[in-house]
This record gives sequence, C-alpha cells and structure tokens, in this order.
Amino acid sequence: MEVHITSNQMVKPSSSKLHLFKPFKISLLDQLTPGMYTPVLLFYAKPSDSNIHSSQFADQLKQSLSKALTQFYPAAGRVKNNLFITNFDEGVPYVETKVKGRLSDFIEPTQKLEAMNRLLPCRPFCYIQDSTTAPQLAVQVNIFHCGGIAIGLCVFHKIFDGATLSAFLNSWAAFSRGSNGEIPNPGLLGSSSRLFPPIESMPENADWHSMFFNYDRRMMSRTYVFDANAISTLKLKVKSKSLEHPSRALALTAFIWKHVIQASRSASGTLKPAILCQPVNLRPRLKPILPSYSIGNLFLTTYSMYNPVGKDIDLSELGYLLRQATKSAPNDPQIVLQGFKTMTEQLDHLVEMVSKGNADLFVLSSLINTLDANEDFGWGKGTLLGIPGIDSHNRELCNSFFIKNARQHNAIEVWVTVPEKEIDFLERDPEFLAFASPNSYFDRSKI
Repeated sequence: MEVHITSNQMVKPSSSKLHLFKPFKISLLDQLTPGMYTPVLLFYAKPSDSNIHSSQFADQLKQSLSKALTQFYPAAGRVKNNLFITNFDEGVPYVETKVKGRLSDFIEPTQKLEAMNRLLPCRPFCYIQDSTTAPQLAVQVNIFHCGGIAIGLCVFHKIFDGATLSAFLNSWAAFSRGSNGEIPNPGLLGSSSRLFPPIESMPENADWHSMFFNYDRRMMSRTYVFDANAISTLKLKVKSKSLEHPSRALALTAFIWKHVIQASRSASGTLKPAILCQPVNLRPRLKPILPSYSIGNLFLTTYSMYNPVGKDIDLSELGYLLRQATKSAPNDPQIVLQGFKTMTEQLDHLVEMVSKGNADLFVLSSLINTLDANEDFGWGKGTLLGIPGIDSHNRELCNSFFIKNARQHNAIEVWVTVPEKEIDFLERDPEFLAFASPNSYFDRSKI
C-alpha cells in the first residue's frame, strides 16, 4: 500500500478568543489515566450520487474541525503538570494523504490489520511519558484513488474516553454537514473535575502505566465476528442462578476471557490467576445522571480475578465475576474519593503480581453504545469503524480486546491482541472457532 502525505499542518480553533479562557482542570480520573494515543479509523465510501470530489470534502472536514475545536476547546490544548489543560490555541495536527488503490481492496483481508496504522497520524497504543507537548487529538484524512476516505484519529487518553470521543465526533460531523452543532454546547466541560477534583501530588503507587505497558513480547491483533445466533447461545451458556440475565457484551466478554486464559495456559504451560480490567461508564450511574456529552475520563476501572485450579474453566463463573465487578462499582463521587487510598493500594498489589509474572492481565475496551461509525460528515454514514492492530514493533501494551457492534444485525466484532504464540493456540481452538468467525466482515457491495 502506498500512502503519500500531501499536506501536514496544525488546525486551530476558529475562535480567536480562547486565550482568554481559564485553564481547564482535569479530574482525578483523568490524572490516573495513562498518557497514550488510542486509534480509531472511520471508513467512508464515496456516495454514488455525489458530485463533490474527495479533496473538496477533505477541505470541508478541515474547516469544520476548526469549529468543533472551538466548541470542545480543551481538545486543542496541552496538559500541564497533569493538573490542567491550557494553550487552547495550539491546535491539533492534521495530515492529508493520497492512498494508491481501492478502499475495498485495502480493508477486506484481516491479515492487513497492522497496515491500518499507516492511515494514522501517530503511533498508537504507546505510553507517552511527557504529556506537556502531546496534542489531545491528531487527525489524518486518507483519500483513496476510488474516492473513498478513511479518517484516522489518535486521541490522547487524558481527557478522551469513548463517550467523549463520540460527543466530539458528533459535533464535528454536524458542523461538517453545515449545521451549528446538534448537541448542546458543552457547558459541563468541568463536570468531571467538579465531581473528582485533581490532587496536587499523585502517589507513586497510583501509576497505572506500569500495569498496562512495558511488555516485551511480540503482540498480534486479529479480528473476529460473533453473529446473533452465536451470541444468543453464549448468553444461555453464561446464564446461571446467580446471573439470570447476562447481556450480550457480558456473555461475549466471558467467552473471550475463557479462551485467552486457555491460550495463555497452553503457550506457557503454567496455571496462574487471570485478571480482567473493564471500564464502567459513570455518566448514567451518577445521581443526578450526567449527560453523555460530558467530557473527560468518566469511568472507573474494575478488576475481576479468576484463579483456575483445574482443567475446565467455568464460563458461568467468569460471567458472574464480571457482573459482580461492575455491579460493585460505586455511583457516588464521595465514595470514589474516600476509597482512593484503598484503590491505589489494590492497584499496587496487582501491578506487583503482573510484573513478577504471577498473574496474566487482560484489558477490555467496549465501544458498544459509544462509537458506531454512524457519524455523517456530509459524505454519508460510515462504512465501518476500525481499531488498528498492534504494530509488530510495539511490544508495550498488555493483552487486550476491543468489542464493538458489527454491521450484521445484533452481531459483535472483537479485536483481540495477545502474544503471537497465543493467537496460534486461539485459532486452533475448536470451541472458540465454533462461535467466532475469522472471515471478512466487510460488505464489499457497500464499499
């Protein structure tokens, strides 16, 4: 694949008055989040009835991005001292490229997941130790010869969780279509820090990055689809007296967790505890409920630990552990703040276990109910949403999997990243393959 950069510039907010704004305080939850870029790719086929050239549409994207950055002005600034964001006129890197070939030829083969990183403005899933110069957002607009477009975004996790990114994309898309924005002006930009004020001196044991990064193994990403029938069957398998109504996401998470545990066991030849980290969105849990467009990392990370003692792993037990972890997540900011010391001590214990090789760590990120690639920038709705695979040179991130809605009715995609040897075991697992389809999930007729 040939990708040629045709333009590389900074896009700044459209308003010239942002320098008058006070620094935006980040929250305690933002402070705890490791500085890294999370990648997202939005693919758009050229509408058959459009007379607009792709390059004209790219100009439209750039102009509307400037307006969206005025509305979400912290996204244009830089983090200082892990306490606040300022310098809102710094802007975001904006790259335009020309890509040789057709969009459909590039994205169909699952083997090309790692190649998607070439459509991104920066290297994803890498820990950024010094966040003072790191943009909160970087954009790359890739124009294929067929007229299709791939919008690549790298969002800095300091203020961008999935819901924040979704709110920003909805605003950007609305401006691009010509409206003045179809979400309320985010007057709640300070909600997170008002509920969870930052602390001046962060304890050393509250360092999450050492848990999720600095792994020295060759990782590999693969994508699988679970159709509606497979998910219905898994819900029945996970169901128990203690868990009568498992959700689609919970049933699938338990199934994936079971089989990556088995793959790790097969690869290493040892039995060890398995820890699963999963985020819980606080917006709908708090009282009063926060709007979905409240920005910041408004989630808590919950931990489930499973200690396999025999050959068989009980799927319903894994499902119950996952439900209990999310159910026990506090919904009162005061409880979170009062439990901060206990939380950091627990984290310190988990870091020690994982760093010494006494436990396997897996991280779940769910994009269900947040990102769905339905943003219409005036070019029609997206063809699909992609999470680029781990680059072969990136050995920093731990075992992880993303789950998101698939294009098929009630189907779910899973993007699994584990060591290469464990992928080999996973893809020879007959029970796993009975539910997971590794085949192309793209509808070529729509690309």
